[in-house]
Amino acid sequence: MVIFIYDKTFDGLLTAVFDAYSYKKFPDILLGEGETLPLFYDESFTVTTDSERSERVWKGLQKKLSVPALSQLTTCWLSELPEIDLLLFRYIRKTIDAPRSIELNFGDPDVLELSKVFKQVKNERLRVIQFLRFQKAADGTYFAALKPLYNVLSLVIPYLQDRFADQKWLLYDLKREYGYYYDLTTVTEVHFEQKEGHLLTGFLDESIMDQDEKLFQQLWQTYFKTIAIKERLNPKLHRQNLPARFWKYLTEKRG
Repeated sequence: MVIFIYDKTFDGLLTAVFDAYSYKKFPDILLGEGETLPLFYDESFTVTTDSERSERVWKGLQKKLSVPALSQLTTCWLSELPEIDLLLFRYIRKTIDAPRSIELNFGDPDVLELSKVFKQVKNERLRVIQFLRFQKAADGTYFAALKPLYNVLSLVIPYLQDRFADQKWLLYDLKREYGYYYDLTTVTEVHFEQKEGHLLTGFLDESIMDQDEKLFQQLWQTYFKTIAIKERLNPKLHRQNLPARFWKYLTEKRG
């Protein structure tokens, strides 16, 4: 059993691919730095992330895969699923070794599994777009927070830049404790050492809320209740189309 230890970054994974071909040793297990080694193994290698080596691997993949397939690799990485890195490693290795592109070879279990993960992450991106609700702060910034299953915030940013280009906003991931701030010009990844209440709950306190925001929330809640037709309620379908894990972040569900 061969173990590679790396820093759990995508560049680190690509560097691990480069090193594997250099050593002519391919990992059975990929571990992060500080993770416990199994009781029995044959060899372990520590991978030092190197941008030049990772770039060489990426350029090699660009020759073998289409742009959508390359996007699939980076998107699946954001799933953060257990052993997604090992799945990606196997896929990349098969891509390098194959005489032609493997991206449509769904008879291969790794290709098929990666396509399933890709769909899951893309669906989560769509849910975030559908169900995020901005609240206006007193300084004019619009704030929204939630806990997506996967690390999809970076996939949502292009949509927000296009849809809300004329207003400042902060989109925050409560689970991963980081966000993106747009200042009408650029988008910046942000982290906070001290977390105010809204960075823990996802809701602005009335003391820092725009004076009209509370009224707008009440109007939206009233509208939501008014258009509902009790005789046509279908709780099962409702939960299917609007997962319950998003309800606590929705203005209309808090009324």
